[in-house]
Amino acid sequence: MSASLVNYKNCPFCNNAAIHPVLAAKDHTVSHESFEIWHCDDCSNRFTQAVPDLMHIGPYYQSTEYISHSDTAKGFINRLYHWVRSYTLGTKRRLIQRVTGIERGALLDIGAGTGAFVTTMLQAGWKVTGLEPDSIARENAKNKHGIELRSADDIYSLPPTSFDVITLWHVLEHVHDLHGYFRQFKALLKPGGKLVIAVPNYTSKDAAAYGRHWAAWDVPRHLYHFSPAGMQQLAHLEGFSIQSMHPMWFDAFYVSMLSEQYKNGKPNLAGALLKGLSSNLAAIGDKRRCSSLIYVLSLV
Repeated sequence: MSASLVNYKNCPFCNNAAIHPVLAAKDHTVSHESFEIWHCDDCSNRFTQAVPDLMHIGPYYQSTEYISHSDTAKGFINRLYHWVRSYTLGTKRRLIQRVTGIERGALLDIGAGTGAFVTTMLQAGWKVTGLEPDSIARENAKNKHGIELRSADDIYSLPPTSFDVITLWHVLEHVHDLHGYFRQFKALLKPGGKLVIAVPNYTSKDAAAYGRHWAAWDVPRHLYHFSPAGMQQLAHLEGFSIQSMHPMWFDAFYVSMLSEQYKNGKPNLAGALLKGLSSNLAAIGDKRRCSSLIYVLSLV
């Protein structure tokens, strides 16, 4: 096996040795390679095995179809993504103000993409620092929004206790240095600060419906796959507690649309809407079953 691949003998979350493969998923975006996803019997989180290391993962993000970096509006699904994003940016802003209890403060957004959320919070009067690892995305942010995002490596050199809130919108699943990032979260947050993490939920009903074709596996870019119980254990291990969980209702429909295409080789809007609706209905009674969840964490 190549030295550039990360192979785990123990769970990357809790270090338990009780790990085993559960399925193989395909990279539908770039390489069309297959990657194994493994499960930890202790913490219940999952992870992608034999992923490229940090120095070699870059090519797997280089696609005009990868919307977080290109901001493309090509195709129906991406146009729908943009329409939904214009709505959810406002809901994210209001959530941040609600959970922090402040109207304007200092925010660190990690994995800022092309800067849409950073721009929203700047316009609301917040002092915002945005970090983004991809140079193309940073250039798109500058051209589209006129903002200067910093390299993701800057997380290790930011001044301590500087931020009221740190946000990662579908980013933590991409981070190679998982525990190093959590150490930085603790160092960078002000007393009483909040850590807001949004990630897909592999225990959702839409994940069960699509199995290995579920689009939110997104291997090998998604290194980790979270369950609510697993996120709770990870937070505890890192010195945080989960204060609240918030459903991301639109994700079930967006992920189902992509999953239909991956499974059948063509779009199936009706099928995607039905499965997305079914997933959300199951989550109304138990939000821990929502396709994606926002976790609000506080330091213990």
